Amino acid sequence: MTTPEAEQGGGGAGEERVTPEGDAARPEARLERAVRAAEQALIEYEIAVETFRVEIENFSRLHEQKLGPLYARLEELDARILEARAARSGDAEDRRRAEEARARLAPIPGVEELLHGWMDDSGLFPEAVAMLTDQAVRPPQRVRPSEEARKLYRELARKAHPDLAQEEKERERREEFITRVNAAYARGDEAELRELAEEWAKGPELKRVPSRAEELYARLEWLAQRKELLALLAKELEESAIGHMLQLAPDDPDGLLDEIGQQLRTQVTERERELAGLLAEG
Repeated sequence: MTTPEAEQGGGGAGEERVTPEGDAARPEARLERAVRAAEQALIEYEIAVETFRVEIENFSRLHEQKLGPLYARLEELDARILEARAARSGDAEDRRRAEEARARLAPIPGVEELLHGWMDDSGLFPEAVAMLTDQAVRPPQRVRPSEEARKLYRELARKAHPDLAQEEKERERREEFITRVNAAYARGDEAELRELAEEWAKGPELKRVPSRAEELYARLEWLAQRKELLALLAKELEESAIGHMLQLAPDDPDGLLDEIGQQLRTQVTERERELAGLLAEG
């Protein structure tokens, strides 16, 4: 993989080369290099965090569509088992537990918001209909950015990142552009990423103006604070339920879902057998 330093060209045309004499004449030169290094390190870190976030989002969607019906079936069976037990015992505590379990499955206000993504003005999507009628669910659409899309995203993030702006107006322009880049990457839209790369290449290139030492120190402080915020976000992603699952099987997340699905199907069979026994005894 090409390193950030190699992609930067190690001091290409247009970048000032500082000689030892220049260092002595301009004491803030080392600080400027430190700021540039910190900026690039932060961008690389942001790219890694955003890539992980996209992976978690995609895996979470697949997890819900693939295993959601099994979880729902288990909850329904648990409620029916508790109801059967309450009917047999007549115990008030058993009835309370059965009622609570059934209440958790009952429709709640705002259900149309919960079905967002499963229905439109024409009604339920085929996947939702299949789930409600116990038919086979169509495999969910996968959103996995290709290697070329990943490459284009990394290049655009490094070139157009808002943290490289020296003026507020330029920062706003870059933020708007990066928002479009992130959206295209989340969709895995390689063609749009290529168009965005061409669009950026036609735009104006900023000339880096040497900053005063005080401004550079403030810049370093801001970069450090930004890194802390990203570290917190990365920790939240890693400690989330889906994040833990991805870390358990980073090379074969689909295999992990299949394994969990098999365990859930076994539990469903056991619950169905238990319910059938209770109904037969009643």
